[in-house]
Amino acid sequence: MRLVIQRVKHARVSVEGRAVGEIAGGVLVLVGVAKGDSAAAAAQLAEKTAQLRIFNDAQGKMNLSLLEAGGAALVVSQFTLYADVRRGRRPGFERAAAPQEADALYQEYVRCLEAQGVSVKTGVFRSHMEVELANDGPVTILVDSDKEF
Repeated sequence: MRLVIQRVKHARVSVEGRAVGEIAGGVLVLVGVAKGDSAAAAAQLAEKTAQLRIFNDAQGKMNLSLLEAGGAALVVSQFTLYADVRRGRRPGFERAAAPQEADALYQEYVRCLEAQGVSVKTGVFRSHMEVELANDGPVTILVDSDKEF
């Protein structure tokens, strides 16, 4: 699994002009699922998301987790995180999981993040979505379950 975690002041995802998920502050998490990813990876990444110290403490240092800062998470599926652009001009998506597998692991990540105590809002899997955000910092973190962490 691959995540793009962005610290946000607010974020909203809409489908067909209707807001389906919105948070006042916390993180926007774009989630890509690769072939062969596991529920264990989803759980590990959810814990990492909840505990990652990317929020400022009283001294202005990034020293607080999402849970400690009291933020929420807006989680949006994004298979394009597994785009392969090494050849030609059209991205290939061979590493991305099939929709049924991807949806199950996306939902598992959301469930595990909620189990960590995070308030979670989501987009709509396999929908064309518009994502609006105010990136705070900006702080953007890439996390990949294929890499040790």
